[in-house]
Amino acid sequence: MPQADAWAGRKQFVNAGGLETAYVEIQGTEPALVLVHGFTDTSRSFSLLAPYLAGRRLIMPDLRGHGASQAGHGFGIADFADDIAVLIRHLQLDLPVVVGHSLGAMVAIALAARHNDLIGGLVVLAGTLKPDFASDHPLVAGVQALRDPISPADPFYCWWHACRSGVPDPFLAGLAKDASAMPAARWRAILEEIRQADLTGEAQNVRTPTLIIAGAYDPLFGEAHQQALLRCLAGASFVRAEACGHNPHWEDPAFVAGAIIGASGA
Repeated sequence: MPQADAWAGRKQFVNAGGLETAYVEIQGTEPALVLVHGFTDTSRSFSLLAPYLAGRRLIMPDLRGHGASQAGHGFGIADFADDIAVLIRHLQLDLPVVVGHSLGAMVAIALAARHNDLIGGLVVLAGTLKPDFASDHPLVAGVQALRDPISPADPFYCWWHACRSGVPDPFLAGLAKDASAMPAARWRAILEEIRQADLTGEAQNVRTPTLIIAGAYDPLFGEAHQQALLRCLAGASFVRAEACGHNPHWEDPAFVAGAIIGASGA
């Protein structure tokens, strides 16, 4: 696994539409996999998964306002999706498979609905169509309590990055460091967009071959969310990551990689 500082040093940048987007690329065979991270994460989120996808071309962007990417002026799901579309076009990717985790899964669904001609496959990892975060939800309450400067040692990360044992501590520390670089107001602005999102209609317009992967013990998007995804994403297949929570690609990267490779025809 690349060390925390080394991962940041691998980032490249593309400026399209006036917004500078950072991404990490690993060369390999086509079709490329575009890996889209979740809320407050960066491309580093996939650094444990990448070795199990060895041989495939991987494109791992930082979403706007995350990591080394510029923030722009909007944090709606459509804004993120359009940024990924710009990146795919700029890199001239030929029908890549887009893998999205959590917020990234929502972005991937919106991308497939809005830019169906650009992608050849969709993997929804720990995703949802409509988050149900009430005002007293631990995520909402925890984010509201954050104050700048956010410490990478803030106790909130014990809940936010909770996962089964065996996930390397340096990896989790790197994620916390990345997330802490985001101002608290940005955390709140993005979370509010997530809370208001409803992709039910867009999902029904997706025609891209889709795989849904869900942790059996996901505390954020459990069984009801997965059933909603299956109802709306016509013809989608489903794989459950046993003993995993909200972050199966950290907790069991070999299993997740195998599912992705099987679905993407490698």
